[in-house]
Amino acid sequence: MLRIKSLSVTLGGFAVRDVSLEIQRGEYFIILGPTGAGKTILLETIAGIQAPDTGIILLGNRDITSTEPRLRNIGIVYQDYMLFPHLTVKDNIAFGLNQRKIPIDQQHAIIDEMCTLLEIAHLSGRYPGSLSGGEQQRVALARALVLKPEILLLDEPMSALDGRTRERMRMELSRIRRLTGTTIVQITHHFDDVFTLADRIAIMREGRIVQVGETSEVFLHPIDTFVAEFLGIGNLIKGQSSRSGNIARITTGSGPVFYAASSIYGEVVATLHPEDVILSQEPFTSSARNCLLGVVSEIIPIGSTVRVIIDVGFPLMALLTRESCHDLHLGQGCRVYATFKASAVHVIPVTPQECKKN
Repeated sequence: MLRIKSLSVTLGGFAVRDVSLEIQRGEYFIILGPTGAGKTILLETIAGIQAPDTGIILLGNRDITSTEPRLRNIGIVYQDYMLFPHLTVKDNIAFGLNQRKIPIDQQHAIIDEMCTLLEIAHLSGRYPGSLSGGEQQRVALARALVLKPEILLLDEPMSALDGRTRERMRMELSRIRRLTGTTIVQITHHFDDVFTLADRIAIMREGRIVQVGETSEVFLHPIDTFVAEFLGIGNLIKGQSSRSGNIARITTGSGPVFYAASSIYGEVVATLHPEDVILSQEPFTSSARNCLLGVVSEIIPIGSTVRVIIDVGFPLMALLTRESCHDLHLGQGCRVYATFKASAVHVIPVTPQECKKN
């Protein structure tokens, strides 16, 4: 287990402030946040590259806060891979083993095993400049994993890869974690990485951790409007929430009321995932409490899906397949009913700070 307690560190204009985290052994943990949030500084402080101003880092029962990086048994792979251009693939992988003075005959067996695991044995005599991005990434991973680290830190490891290669590398990282049992902590901006790989995620903002949880929990229940906006939740609706029986009745400033399964009252922002909105030409018969009549204002094709923006008094986004959009004969100006469950609406109280911003 990796435990971080009240960690603060400043580097130039960037800072990490009072971060506390627990990452379980064997977990795949992903850290998300905008540029400048302090994600890389946090990773480098865990690795020992940066020294904290305050706080404690524990790996298992060991306090490694002041331990030299080479003695922490933590590997790190940066987004540019940082391979030595004058060394072959085999020599790049062997670099850490040489530093640890592992006998050459043992090195051969260890390197061969790692090259087989990452399917790069055929590249052993080549130089980094002759490799593709995906091949360089495999070599960088091999160089880190060959030392059998307790934790592997990945700083945007797939940012430079094309979509197809990135998809293959996600599968590769999942396979590596499964076969080696290595705890992995990754920084990424790609939400596909999160859904494919992460057991849990943390959201960072301005050097602080603002939310931690299982992937689905964070996406379904963002803690504040910053997290909801950062995660790209399609519908954020401002309104006033009041009690209506066992649920909340939300009144918007320019549109109809709708209902949420919430006990939060007052000034709020309601979030609703577009995929939870059902569109129909007639009122949809279901147990869903919310059914709003609107007019299609925009249709945006995105790959195999279509985003449909409906004016129901406020903009409401729905996500459909192309086939469903075609079957409904949707077009700009069409009348349509939007149906969604009260349980699909997540309610966030508006804080005094957010009121001031608005």
